Amino acid sequence: MVWSQWLSVIALVVALIALAAAGAALQGLRSVRRTRRPVLTRARGSAAVSPGGAQAQPMSPTSGAQVAFICNPTKPGAVALRDAAIRACASRYMLEPMWFETTLEDPGVGQARAAVERGARTVVAVGGDGTVRAVAEALAGSDVAMGLIPLGTGNLLARNLDLPLTDTEELLRLALTGPERRIDVGWLRVERSEETVSDDIAEAADDVPDASGGRVDAAPPPGGAEPPRDHIFLVIAGLGFDAVVMAEADEQLKARVGWFAYFLAGVRNLNSRRMRLRISVDDGPEQDVRLRSLLVGNCGRLPGGITLLPGAVIDDGVLDLGAIDTRGGIAGWTQLVGEVALQGVGMRNGLPGKIGTIEHSRARSVRVVADRAEQIQVDGDNIGEATVISARVEPGALRIRTARVA
Repeated sequence: MVWSQWLSVIALVVALIALAAAGAALQGLRSVRRTRRPVLTRARGSAAVSPGGAQAQPMSPTSGAQVAFICNPTKPGAVALRDAAIRACASRYMLEPMWFETTLEDPGVGQARAAVERGARTVVAVGGDGTVRAVAEALAGSDVAMGLIPLGTGNLLARNLDLPLTDTEELLRLALTGPERRIDVGWLRVERSEETVSDDIAEAADDVPDASGGRVDAAPPPGGAEPPRDHIFLVIAGLGFDAVVMAEADEQLKARVGWFAYFLAGVRNLNSRRMRLRISVDDGPEQDVRLRSLLVGNCGRLPGGITLLPGAVIDDGVLDLGAIDTRGGIAGWTQLVGEVALQGVGMRNGLPGKIGTIEHSRARSVRVVADRAEQIQVDGDNIGEATVISARVEPGALRIRTARVA
């Protein structure tokens, strides 16, 4: 189950609770590394080798191939897509593409870097939101174009780019020859206690070339504390309830019942403690707030027709903040659902004294200090907990092939 379900979980939790509350009312009862422009590193020897040790699989001995596919082989349809990619390139008189597979050690960062080193001018991410993050990590700040073949469940970036999620032939056409658009990239930094955070993508990006062209891990400074590193996000990063749901969903239960495990995790945390935060926007003064979730978004559309951040534009050079809060138990969560539904059709509830709210603002950077360690997520990957985080936008950092140019 992928990260994008967290909001759907929240919506479903609240919707079901609202129905139960309504029924109860009738009976008299009750019922979401461091600032960097990644360096494109040299692969070891003549064959591309990922940091995880998996050798790249070029489809042709031609070292100057212009297109590379970075594929998560665990996704359904990945094997068949390889043959389709060869045919798509051949029908357009393009060089036979290179093919790389992600590994447990490297979710795609090293493979994408190796592809660029071998001459790729377009690198196509084949997989879910995690694979997209990994390839974007390697390409952000470069002039290499990125294509998308979404094979995940959420496919949030693809949805926000209006890609045809189920038409493989059209997806390949767009990935290879579609119009290019520069989009913004978000970076979340854990300013304190990076060693308590685990993000395979950011850690793979920390691999640096040594003098001989090999790869070594970036070592922590004396004393063992890891330096702050940046964690890429293309859709939404979050602090609080949404990240908790991702962290607490039982793995065995997910294997048996899928997304319902997230539903149960959400129900367990509906009455959890609200966060106490100090938030500074664009280096301004700190504001004390109490929230359930703080969302930092680059774009805002989710599955099921839900628009979480209605003002978010993927290439406007700013981030959109969503401050979610509820009070009063089930009544507050029910009102929150109404707020989200109204904003999806361009309306706002201006009534005072609301107990379920989502407030919006915009910023180029934001810094958050929590009174205790809170769970955090980037594009649905829960990466641990932190007390001090910051986020910033890198405008136009990623060239991406899409269905249309805005």
